[in-house]
Amino acid sequence: MYNKKQQLSLFLGLFICFTSWQISAQSDYSNYSSFTKRLKSLQRTNAANASLKELTTTVGGHKIWALTLGKGDAKNKPAIAIVSGVDGKHLLGPEMAISIAENILKNHAQVLEKTTFYIFPNMSPNATENYFSSLKHYKNGNAKNTDDDRDGSSNEDPFDDLNKDGLITMMRVEDVTGNYIKLKEDDRILVKASKSKGQLGKYKLLSEGIDNDKDGKFNEDGKGGIHFNKNFSYNYPYFKPGAGEHPVSEKENRALLSFLYEQWNVFAILTLGPENNLSKPLKYNASGARKRVVTSILKNDAALNKFLSGKYNKITGTKDAPTSNGKGGDFFQWSYFHFGKLALSTPGWWVPKVKDSAKKASKNKYVNYLRWAKKENIKDAFVPWTPVKHPDFPNQKVEVGGIAPYKMINPPYKMVADISKKHTDFVIALAKMQPNITLQNIKTEAVGKGFTRITVDVHNSGLLPTHTEMGRKSRWLRRIKVAITLTKKQQLISGRSITLVPSINGDSSQQFTWLVKGKGKVSLEAGTSHTGIDTKTINLK
Repeated sequence: MYNKKQQLSLFLGLFICFTSWQISAQSDYSNYSSFTKRLKSLQRTNAANASLKELTTTVGGHKIWALTLGKGDAKNKPAIAIVSGVDGKHLLGPEMAISIAENILKNHAQVLEKTTFYIFPNMSPNATENYFSSLKHYKNGNAKNTDDDRDGSSNEDPFDDLNKDGLITMMRVEDVTGNYIKLKEDDRILVKASKSKGQLGKYKLLSEGIDNDKDGKFNEDGKGGIHFNKNFSYNYPYFKPGAGEHPVSEKENRALLSFLYEQWNVFAILTLGPENNLSKPLKYNASGARKRVVTSILKNDAALNKFLSGKYNKITGTKDAPTSNGKGGDFFQWSYFHFGKLALSTPGWWVPKVKDSAKKASKNKYVNYLRWAKKENIKDAFVPWTPVKHPDFPNQKVEVGGIAPYKMINPPYKMVADISKKHTDFVIALAKMQPNITLQNIKTEAVGKGFTRITVDVHNSGLLPTHTEMGRKSRWLRRIKVAITLTKKQQLISGRSITLVPSINGDSSQQFTWLVKGKGKVSLEAGTSHTGIDTKTINLK
C-alpha cells in the first residue's frame, strides 16, 4: 500500500505524463482553454525558473498572461521580452511563444543564469478564439462593442455564411461594371483589370455576405472590436475601424505597457506578428530620420538591424520574406520609436516560393499559395466557387469561394515545432550577444602623501550596444551608472563620484580615473539593469 506522500507523488507524475501526452498528441492550434492549461502546466513543472502572472482580464473575459523565465535576481539581469498574439489572425505567434518557453526551460536553462525572459503569449485571446468558432472568419478585434462604420448603430451588418460551409470567404458577382477579371495563370483567382493592357472588368469581388443595412457595403459593421495592433501611440490611425477612441484605450494594451515600463532590465523586444524586420532589415532614410516625429529607423540602428537580420536568416534558414513594416498603431513600431528598445519582429513563417513545371515562380501570392498547398497535399486550402442566390443581386450570377481563412497566414500545425525550435535558437543567440558591463583592467597606483590613483576600463563585453540610437534620443532608457563609493575618512580629489554614460558600443570600453586620499577600501560600480551591474572592492595604496 502507498502512503499519502507516495500517492501524491504518483498522482503528480501521472498528471504530468498525461499533460505531456496531450501536448505531444496535439494536431491543431490551441484554443484559449487548452492554451491556458499548457501555460499553467509549464509553470507548475518549472516552478524554480518560471512564474506566471495575470496582467488583466479583457472585456471578453479572457486573461492576459505574463510568463517570466529567470533565476535568482531576475529583475537585475538583462531581459528579452517576447510578445505574441498582437494580430488575431496570426495563430502561429502564440504557439511559437509557448513553444519557445518550453524549449528554453527544457534545453537551454543555463541561459537563465544571465538572461531573463518576459513572455506574453497571447495579447488578442478573444480574436484568436474565433478560429475555433462555428463560423470562421478573420477577426482581430477584442470583445468591445464598436460602431465601425460610425452610423450610430452597432453590429448591424455582420458576416453571412451564404454557402453554409462555416467559412467566410469571398463572393464574385458577374457584372460589367466590376473591375476584376480572372487570372490566366489560375482562373480561380481574380485580379484587377488593367486598362493600360486593354482589359475590361467582368466581376465585382466582395466579402461573402449580405448588405444587411442597405448602405452599399458588405460586412462592414459586425462584431469588430478594438485591434490590439492598432491601439498604440506611434502613428496612431485616428478614426479608423479597430483603432479605438484613442491610443492605448484598451485594458490589454495598458496592462502590457504598465508591465514593460516597470521592467528597466529589458534590452530587446521580439514581436511574433505580421511585421518583419528580421528576414528583411529596415532601411535608413535620412529625411525621415530628421523629422520632428521620426519616421525612419536611425542610422546606427539600421546597421544593427542588418547585422541581426543576417544572424536570423542564417539560424532560421528563411528566405523570400514578404515586406511588412507596420501600418500604424502597431506594437512593433511603438517598441522602437516610442520605447527606444532594440525592436525585432517576425511572423515566423510565410508561404515558400513554389515554381511551376517551367521552373517559374508566380508573382501572385495567391497562386503561389495554391501551388504550395497542392505540393503539401493540403485539401481544404481553397473553397471552390459555388453559385448562390443573393438578395442583393437577384438577376446576376453570384458565386462564393476563395482561399479558406487562416490558411495563408499560418502553417499546418505539424510545422510549428520545427519553426519554434529554429526561433528558439535565434533567441538564445540574441541572449548571448546581449550588452554586458564589466569592470576590467583595474589599476591602483600610490602617488605619494596618501594619494591613490585608480584607473578602470568599463567594458561592454557583449556584441550589442548598451543602448539603441533611438533609445539615446528618447532619453527613456537608463544610462550606465559608473560610481565610486568612499568612506567618511576618504576624500575624492579628482574624478566624479557618479558618472552617467549614454552608451557603450558592443565589445568597447570607456576608461575612468579617480584620485583618492586616504586608506582602506573603496567600492566601484558600473552598469544598469539592462546591461548587468558589476561591482569591485579596491584596496587603497
